[in-house]
Amino acid sequence: MNNPFSRRPDNMSADQYAFLKAHWRHHHIISLARLLLIVLFLGLWELAAGRQWIDVFFFSSPSGIVSYLYQMFLDHSFFLHTGITLLETVASFLLVTLLSLLAATLLWYANSLAEVLEPYLVVLNSLPKSALAPLLIVWLGTGTNTIIVAGISVAVFGSIISLYTGFSQSDPEMLKLIHTLGGSRLDALFKVILPGSVPLIISNMKVNIGLSLVGVIIGEFLAARRGLGYLIIYGSQVFS
Repeated sequence: MNNPFSRRPDNMSADQYAFLKAHWRHHHIISLARLLLIVLFLGLWELAAGRQWIDVFFFSSPSGIVSYLYQMFLDHSFFLHTGITLLETVASFLLVTLLSLLAATLLWYANSLAEVLEPYLVVLNSLPKSALAPLLIVWLGTGTNTIIVAGISVAVFGSIISLYTGFSQSDPEMLKLIHTLGGSRLDALFKVILPGSVPLIISNMKVNIGLSLVGVIIGEFLAARRGLGYLIIYGSQVFS
């Protein structure tokens, strides 16, 4: 990649130029170090497999993984299983986002309800979600619905707590101003709470997408015949 700071622009001071050039250099050194680290890891793994320092039957090798992945591309099974898991994850993520926003808003709007439900939310959030998967199968049967619910269960309670806590910590001076000017609690919600919580909501969504994927994989471990979770279980059983 060409260095955009090989020559100082006329409209830039020497100090600015030195800072930006040092920042550019640092960024590319870090990127190169990351790339070298993964290349070194894969190279050592391939070398250890080739020299039989490790048992290839259990640990495989990068070349073996690429070869099997290529076969999955040819028979389209990779796209099938990945697409199903992606669809279930997106559905879980959207439902988690919607449910957590609605629930956190309701808890903020009704303080008494929040005081009643908050300890239960903490307990539900602390439950090991993998333990819920067998119960979901009993309640809902096997299928896509069970997997989506499993994805929701992993993320929704923590998301509600996080959003409600953020809503409760909104700027009190802004809320006081809204009420002083005759605004209602609903006005405070739409003019202060939600606009001021946009960074929190986005940050929460970043966490939820990963948790939804974890929940979907857990669900696919137990209740699926397609998807990446099913592939993991199948591979662990046949060592393929």
